[in-house]
Amino acid sequence: MKIYLSGAIRGGRQLQKTYQIILDFLQKNNHEVLTHHVASQDVLEIENSLSEVDIFTKDENWLNECDCVIAEVSVPSLGVGYEIAYALCIKKPVMAIFGKKFEPISAMIAGNTSPLLVVEKYSSHSQLISFLAPFLDKIQSSTRIALE
Repeated sequence: MKIYLSGAIRGGRQLQKTYQIILDFLQKNNHEVLTHHVASQDVLEIENSLSEVDIFTKDENWLNECDCVIAEVSVPSLGVGYEIAYALCIKKPVMAIFGKKFEPISAMIAGNTSPLLVVEKYSSHSQLISFLAPFLDKIQSSTRIALE
């Protein structure tokens, strides 16, 4: 499955190791992570070599191509919020996850009742990972049913 991993870049990189844990889990389970650079320690340097328009176009193309979005929303980020809203508008399933110590999160995410949005709070990396497989299994199951 093609996954768009979303996490704060310009908003703050304090959860880079968490993004890497998510990326490692997804890749270990044979998912294609279109935005693997989000977990990179060098992502700011990578993005500095691109224009704003190039970044927007690339990210929008990946959002259109992906099967779902997994967004770590603990660190407030305009870009992550935009990616979630865009994904929901184009009918992509989204899992928004956040660390318990970062409560409260934006009401625009926590209060969104879209059936395409799942919001989960975690208190450890192992708990975070435990939320991912059921979310992805549900998407794969619904995709298989739609194809039959």
